[in-house]
Amino acid sequence: MSGFPSRPLTSHVRQPSLSANAGGQSPALVARVNEKKAELENLKELRDLSAAVATQMEALEQKLATLSDGTEAIALVLSNWHNVLRAINMASAKLPTLAAESGDGETSLPQTLVRIPTEHAPALQAHAEGAAEEESG
Repeated sequence: MSGFPSRPLTSHVRQPSLSANAGGQSPALVARVNEKKAELENLKELRDLSAAVATQMEALEQKLATLSDGTEAIALVLSNWHNVLRAINMASAKLPTLAAESGDGETSLPQTLVRIPTEHAPALQAHAEGAAEEESG
């Protein structure tokens, strides 16, 4: 070979220190491993919390879709009320002229065109019947 002294190859390979083997791992390495373990736990917790938030957002999306559908239904009903009120007004305006043409001489009130049941309907009906009996008697 060309003039280089031949040395054994094993002298260039780094040998683990005896103090590292005897005492386990270096404190800096142990601290770094513990830090990475804590970071891993934090990331797992973040993943779980993110999944919970995603689930809650999906539930909120479903509730908002229901709310949106309900709002559309209410808007449709409310858009019809002007037609209902116009029909009541037209019918109410026509009834007094019919009563005047019949020659009764009494002013009659328009008939009830829309009846809306209430939870107090029986009590109101009893009260109305009582008032009618008082007037006739």
